[in-house]
Amino acid sequence: MSKKQFQAESKRILELMINSIYTHREIFLRELISNASDAIDKIYYLALTDENLNFDRENYFIKITVDQAARTLTVSDTGIGMTQEELEANLGIIAKSGTLSFKEATEMQEGFDIIGQFGVGFYSAFMVADKVTVISRALGSIEANKWESEGADGYTIEHWHRDNVGTDIILHIKPSTEEEDYDDYLNQYRLQSIIKKYSDFIRYPIKMDISRRRLKEGSENEYEEYVEEQVVNSMVPIWRKNKNELQPDDYEKFYAEKHYGFDEPIKYIHLSVSGAVSYNAILFIPERIPFDFYSKDYEKGLELYANGVLIMSKCPDLLPDYFSFVKGLVDSEDLSLNISREMLQHDRQLKLIAKNINTKIKNELQNLLQNDREKYEQFFKAFGRQLKYGVYDNYGRDKDVLQDLLLFYSSREKKLVTLEEYVARMPAEQKYIYYAAGESNERLEKMPQTEIVADKGYEILFLTEDVDEFAIKILMKYQDKEFRSVSSGDLGIEPGESAAEADEKHKALFVAMKEMLGDKVKEVRASQRLKQHPVCLTNEGELSIEMEKILKAMPDGKNFKADKILEINVDHEVFQSLTQAFNEDRDKLKIYSHLLYNQALLIEGLPIDDPVEFSNNICSLMK
Repeated sequence: MSKKQFQAESKRILELMINSIYTHREIFLRELISNASDAIDKIYYLALTDENLNFDRENYFIKITVDQAARTLTVSDTGIGMTQEELEANLGIIAKSGTLSFKEATEMQEGFDIIGQFGVGFYSAFMVADKVTVISRALGSIEANKWESEGADGYTIEHWHRDNVGTDIILHIKPSTEEEDYDDYLNQYRLQSIIKKYSDFIRYPIKMDISRRRLKEGSENEYEEYVEEQVVNSMVPIWRKNKNELQPDDYEKFYAEKHYGFDEPIKYIHLSVSGAVSYNAILFIPERIPFDFYSKDYEKGLELYANGVLIMSKCPDLLPDYFSFVKGLVDSEDLSLNISREMLQHDRQLKLIAKNINTKIKNELQNLLQNDREKYEQFFKAFGRQLKYGVYDNYGRDKDVLQDLLLFYSSREKKLVTLEEYVARMPAEQKYIYYAAGESNERLEKMPQTEIVADKGYEILFLTEDVDEFAIKILMKYQDKEFRSVSSGDLGIEPGESAAEADEKHKALFVAMKEMLGDKVKEVRASQRLKQHPVCLTNEGELSIEMEKILKAMPDGKNFKADKILEINVDHEVFQSLTQAFNEDRDKLKIYSHLLYNQALLIEGLPIDDPVEFSNNICSLMK
């Protein structure tokens, strides 16, 4: 029996396979089980067209056998088997797929999918084995054959014996090293966990002999070992069941079993889609935010299955960042997989699934908002920030998708409201959607800048998260109504005659105060918005005072500065002291100017430039 050589190209591919293509060694078992499932599928397909061939599902299974003493792991199936010629053609030429050849030869109809179409998964066995033996007896043959290889040096084929039709793949597991614990792949519990992870939903039973312990008969403390054959996979996934068969408890149990979270989902979405691309999906919207959600360790993505076989535990391409909190999985028979199955070609099918899922999530959230406001607000308190980031991200590319899902606290309603609800309540003469940005609702309610807007009876949205105002700036308008900060220079409210006249009448005073404050403010002027408070800061330009605070808190944010306007209430009694100091004591005016400026900073929650000077100024007035 002479050794045959792999083709030169195949030899190089095998070396790559062992060292590069697969990043996780454990997936070798997924590949071999998938091949075994394919082999049974081939008999099933032939039985559909051959009346002389009977397919009794109870006779078809996959068996995993471990022999720790011999260091062998065997994957057996009762599938179609291979002839000597097929062994040489399929295993002697790497990337020659027997499954693909079978599909081409039988002109397999659309909708019946077999996973192994690339002919390389089998060779992943060499990542954990130093010798691989394949014993196979083909359907319709009385003789079996043995294919054996120790890697890139070549392989042998000889006649052998096997009682039944099917295939045994026997892996002689490598000895463990400091870098890799190959003994792991001889441990029944480890193998069970790999099967549950990758192949739990293979449609044929995967059997294993599991070691058990039990009390000896008649004994109270002596145990005996015994072996029990057990089916270790579920076979029928929940997402392929009819929705009418399932109850909410079934979905909640599945959510817990998949370790999607320690909470209960607020909502689940079960999809069964047929059409240009067919897929099943179960999606969950969690109740609580994961502890690592805003950390670099958090990985978004859905589990991705191809015909029941796990391809990726986190497929980020199926979810946009703004829906990254969604948990769940997608299973499709229409995906094009690349050579390793660990990475997907970014093809039309995947993009179409992602688009459909995105639309479905948005629609379900809108339904929740309209039909169960309490639950939606619970969801929004956990993940609303992420939706706002989605509005701001990518220069507002997705703002139209997300704007109707946003909630903000209303000064009038004293609760969270949508933008649509706000606009529906606007008086006819109101030009803008007004908002105030700050640290808390309580603080914003006391802002001096809100006085004139509130006095007009206009509703104000309170923005209390650091991303809020950035998102609003990106939105720019909603239903043709522009957003306008209560701290903005132009409120769209016509100034009263007294404010306009005061600006002109006291122009010299305001110019003098501006000179005394230097570049701390862009301008000092009479306020049209203040009623009771003596002073406030407003801004001009795109960068607001609140945005300045947020940006300055960042590592490289020291140079950000809003154009601040110091507004003075000319009807407040403090203004009389200003005019008197302007006429009689410019040194005192300087103290007053700095005190009012610092007072305005404190109202805004900004730090005082020079606390010592501020304290000394107060003391000088007290004396």
